Formats: sequence, C-alpha cells, structure tokens
Amino acid sequence: MPSSKKPVLGLIVPCMNEAEVLPSSAQSLKSKLNSLAERGSIAATSKIYFVDDGSADETWAIISLLADSDDCFVGIKLTRNFGHQYAVYAGLMHAQGDALISIDADLQDDINAIDEMVDEYSQGNDIVYGVRVDRHSDRKFKRWTASLHYWISGLLGVRTIPNHADFRLLSRKAVSILSQYRETNLYLRGVVPLLGLQSSEVYYARSPRLGGESKYGLIDMLGLSAQGITSFSIMPLRVISIVGLVVFLISTGFGLWALYAAMAGLSTPIEGWAPTGIPIYLLGGLQILAIGVVGEYIGKTYMEVKSRPTYLIEKATVPTDSPKETY
Repeated sequence: MPSSKKPVLGLIVPCMNEAEVLPSSAQSLKSKLNSLAERGSIAATSKIYFVDDGSADETWAIISLLADSDDCFVGIKLTRNFGHQYAVYAGLMHAQGDALISIDADLQDDINAIDEMVDEYSQGNDIVYGVRVDRHSDRKFKRWTASLHYWISGLLGVRTIPNHADFRLLSRKAVSILSQYRETNLYLRGVVPLLGLQSSEVYYARSPRLGGESKYGLIDMLGLSAQGITSFSIMPLRVISIVGLVVFLISTGFGLWALYAAMAGLSTPIEGWAPTGIPIYLLGGLQILAIGVVGEYIGKTYMEVKSRPTYLIEKATVPTDSPKETY
C-alpha cells in the first residue's frame, strides 16, 4: 500500500527516432509533473526517463541536452535497437520512484489521464491500465486488425486488456515482481495481468501524433501479435492436432468408401486431376503451416534456453543501478 507521503513518480518514455517530437513531448511531460507536484499528488523529485532504443537520428543528442538543462530528465541509451517492449522494460528496471508510468514519446496517449492514474494508485491500486475509449484516430485497417488481434488472443486463452497498449502505471511492488519475469520473448501486455495485483482502469481518447510517423508498421504489429499468442498459449499446437485428427478421419472415411465401392463393383466418378490434385495441395499446405507453427515454438524455446540479455545499456545520464526493491 502506498504510504501517506507524496509518492515519487517516474515517467518511462521509450524513444526510437523521435527527434521530431521529443522537445515538445519533454516540455509537455515536465508541465504535467509540475502540475501534479503543485497540487500535492506527487513529490517534486519525480523524474522523466527517456530510453533511447537504438535511434539513428538526433534523439540521444536531444535527450542529453534535456538532461543537462534540467535534472528532472534522465537519459538511458541502449546499445542497439532491442524493440519497444524491451525499451519499456529497461526503463522500468532502472527508474527510481514509488510508481512508474510508461508512455510513448509521440504523446498520442492523453497525458491528462496520468492525473487519474496517480489518484487510482493513491487508492491502493498497484496496476492502473490506460484504456482507449475509441480508435477513431486509427485508420480503418488498423482498427480492424486490432479488433482481430484481441479476438484471436482471447479465443486462444491469452489474457490481455482490450484497447490497452503500454500506457500504464505500476507501483514499486508491481515492478519488483515484474523483475522476476526474465523472459527473452517479452510481451508486457500479457505479463502484467499475470502479476495478480490489485488493478484498475482509466479511460481516455487517443490524439494524433505530434509529428513524425508511427514506428509500428503492419509487420511489427503482426510480429507483436504472434509474440503474444505463442508466448502465452499452446492452443495453436492443439489446433494442429485437432486439424490432423479431422483430416485423418476424413481420409479414413474416403478410404473405406473407396474399398466398399471396389468390392461392390460400383462405378465412381473419380476422373481428372481435381479429386487427386486438390487434396494433395490442401494437405501439403496444412503440413507446411503446421511445421511453421511448431517451428515458431521451437524457435522461442531456442531463444529462451540461450538466456541472452533482453537489453544492454550503453550509457546513461545518471547511474543505472536498479533501485532497492522495497514495498
């Protein structure tokens, strides 16, 4: 439970080629911290942590300037691009604070929802999810694919919060427990609900980007979806087994029918390539698909067994030792 003293808040901002929006985003976030501190919701020592996830533009140079100009800004530079989920995780593991909020640098997520998140935290919630009330700012295709993702994930038993990305608050207790999850194939949107701590949701409308373009294309979204499903569900493997059983039963039925027709002297209309070719292509495609799904799981096992670091820090504007885990 949070204590009566003002909590220290840390904002985790993963950055990947965000030089165009970073200056304005930094000032907006600083203003938000100042307003929360003025109303007595958080401590004045709260900070903003920018995690540079291998940017190729001037992102790190801007972060360094911000950190030099104001001690409320902290920069953490990863050695290369590890991916959005790992950048968020790195920030969570090295940021100081009683409560940490992750938010994207483009500030499409409404920073005014941070006020309500802090209020929910003060009421004893260790996890506060930021949930979008609508997706009107997205293109129709993205809205359709997002709905499909949540539907398939739920169907396969993956526990997620619909219309929630990575805009969330975690208490120090939640971060401490999260640190025990050392998965190479990290999917925070699926891991956080597994923590089992008291949680709540705040709702907000998403805004257009302040500038630049989204770093999450179709391939990235498909990859993240596949990562979430294969990291939290073995249902695709069971589906393969069920499909295999159904095909076997159908094939057995056709075989028995053909045997009966031959013994009874019945004429059969099996002529041409279609009755032979279509089943061959169908079964061949199913086999390749099955091998691909099994290979995805084997590949993930291979990556987990090697236990490589999920991220590496090249440098930071302050020491990056993890804070003492207390709650």
